[in-house]
Amino acid sequence: MLETSARLLRLLSLLQSRADWTGAELAERLGVGLRTVRRDIDRLRELGYPVDATPGVAGGYRLGVGAALPPLLLDDEEAVAVAISLRTAATGSVAGLEEGSLRALAKLQQVLPSRLRHRVSAFQAATVPLAGAAGAAAPAVNADLLTAIAAACRDHRRLRLRYQGRDGISERELEPHRLVHTPRRWYLLAWDVGRQDWRTFRVDRIQVPLGMPGARFTPRTPPQEDVAAYVSRAITSAPYRYEARILFHAPLESVAPQTSPGAGRLEPAGADRCVYLTGSNSLDELAVYVAVKGFDFEVLDPPELVPVLRELSDRLRRAVR
Repeated sequence: MLETSARLLRLLSLLQSRADWTGAELAERLGVGLRTVRRDIDRLRELGYPVDATPGVAGGYRLGVGAALPPLLLDDEEAVAVAISLRTAATGSVAGLEEGSLRALAKLQQVLPSRLRHRVSAFQAATVPLAGAAGAAAPAVNADLLTAIAAACRDHRRLRLRYQGRDGISERELEPHRLVHTPRRWYLLAWDVGRQDWRTFRVDRIQVPLGMPGARFTPRTPPQEDVAAYVSRAITSAPYRYEARILFHAPLESVAPQTSPGAGRLEPAGADRCVYLTGSNSLDELAVYVAVKGFDFEVLDPPELVPVLRELSDRLRRAVR
C-alpha cells in the first residue's frame, strides 16, 4: 500500500512537471509496466485529478484542467521559490495580489518542513519593502489584465483594447508577443495590426480589453532576438522634451552596472569609452542622473545641459566649503 501511494505521488509529480507524457515514458520513469501505469492513472482520476488520455501510437497522458485546483507537489527548491515569490508579490507592483499572496503564503508556511521554513523566514527577516515617492510614481497594474495579456501571448490570440497614449485614448488591435517588466513598470511588446509595425505599450495605460480572447494568429518573427533589449531601446527613445547623448570616459562593461535598462541604453564608442542615450523632461534631473554615475563624461547633446551642469557644480562646491 505504501509503495503504491509513493508511486502515485511520483506519477503525479511527473505529470505536473511536463505537459505531455507517453505511457512508455511514464512506465520507464516509474519502473513498472504499462498496465500498472493505466491503473495508477485511474486512481488519480478517482482522487479528482483530471488526467487526459490520447489514444493511438502517438497518444499519451497530460494533466488536464479540472473544476477544482488539485494539490501540487513541489520539491524543496520549488517550495522556497514559491514562498519567496508570494512574499514579494504581497508588496509588489501588481494591484490586487497583496491579500491573495499573503493568504497563499500563510497556507504554504503551515506545511513547509522546518528546514525550508527556516530559509524562507531568513529571507523575510532580512528584507523590507521600500515605500514612498518612488513607489507612488509607478502605477500598479491590474492582476486580471496582466494574466489575460500573458494568456493571449501564450495562446497567440489577438487583443482588441483601448490604450491611453500621449494623444488620448485609441482603440488598438494587437498580436501580443511578450510581457517585459522593469522594477517599476510592465510593458507589452506587440504587433500593431492597424499601424503594421511593432509597438511597445505600458500595461498600466491599457484600459478594458474588448472581446477577449480574440482570434488566433500565426506568430511573427520579433523585431530583435533580444526582446528585453528592444523594449529597453523603445522606452528610452520615447519623445522626451530633452534627449541626451553622454560620452562616458569608461568602458561599457564598467558603466553598464551603474545604469538601468529602463532609463537609457549604452552603445560602445571604442575600447575605453561608451555613449549613453537617455531622455527626460527636466534638465535638472538629467544633470544629477549623469553626474552621479561616477565616471568622467562629456555632453554631446543637448547643449542646454552644459550650463545646468555648471550651475550644479558651483552649488556642490559651495556646499562643501
